[in-house]
Amino acid sequence: MIIDAEKSENPLDSLSPYEEIERSPEFREVRRRLRIFIFSATAFFMTWYGGYVLVSTFSRGFMATPVVGNLNVAFFLGLGQFVSTFVITGIYVTFANRKITPAVDSIRAKWENR
Repeated sequence: MIIDAEKSENPLDSLSPYEEIERSPEFREVRRRLRIFIFSATAFFMTWYGGYVLVSTFSRGFMATPVVGNLNVAFFLGLGQFVSTFVITGIYVTFANRKITPAVDSIRAKWENR
């Protein structure tokens, strides 16, 4: 094995810029924030959707209860599924614009000015 005398013994010196960014504390914090939001939103939506499926499967009488004219509980809960999708999307966009994008821009500026 030939060892180059000019190379450092530190394995971090041989990382690409992308790997350095990925290992930086700032980037890890952005990933942590994003992961927390995504897992929380997914857990909420899957619980809400699973509840809808269970109620529609095991409580047909309740779901068939008329609310307004011929529109029943099932219709409004089903509509709520679509509405909640758009609400979660809006919350994500707001979260990303306030928390993720500024942090990513800061990381990008730091590494572009190196």
